[in-house]
Amino acid sequence: MIRAVLFDLDGTLVDTEPLHFEAFSEILGNAGAPIARDAYFTRFIGLNDHDCFAAVLREHGKPADEARIAGYIKRKSGLYLAMLAGRNVFFPGAADFVRRCHARFPLMLVTGTLRHEAETILRSADLRALFLDIIAAEDVARGKPDPDGFNLALGRIGFLLRQRDPVLPNECLVVEDTAAGIEAAHRAGMLVLAVMHTASAAVLGAADFVRPSFDQTDLDEVLRAVAQMHST
Repeated sequence: MIRAVLFDLDGTLVDTEPLHFEAFSEILGNAGAPIARDAYFTRFIGLNDHDCFAAVLREHGKPADEARIAGYIKRKSGLYLAMLAGRNVFFPGAADFVRRCHARFPLMLVTGTLRHEAETILRSADLRALFLDIIAAEDVARGKPDPDGFNLALGRIGFLLRQRDPVLPNECLVVEDTAAGIEAAHRAGMLVLAVMHTASAAVLGAADFVRPSFDQTDLDEVLRAVAQMHST
């Protein structure tokens, strides 16, 4: 059975990947390392800021030292937050799905975005209080597809809830939108519900469940399917 739900943010709950691309594109273009839109959405989506900057800079033979990348991340965050101002970026049905899950399970956010960006987005929809905590880019040395974020989230759930019977990895349902996120969750031993906001069903095929959108996701149906998986 499922005892906790872990959400990704960008591309899953919120339609912010185009904004991330615009911010990356401006900074990388000025650095002489332009990033094509199709390359971002097929190869780099799902990576955190650090790993995306590092990968693109190296492909163009540009310096990718830590100090330079840290400066780019800071500049990108400023651009991104300016783009967010005043926008409702949540996908249709996303906030309601979070509320339905919160009524039944503890929630965590596991995202490759920066903490202050995630906090800003969740508070804009009055959702921050529904999450036990946020595991953000600053909290792990390795982003998705490595499982570090999900492993840390599981430990944080146990610490915050202080349950005698700790939540196990296979009792966690992860909600994701990228192949990198699916791989990370599976490497952490968790089940994955993927929504087709940024990728096709074929790209997301490794997920345990794939749905077109939150409006077309029946939480009870997914939970019944999970229970059947656990019983076999």
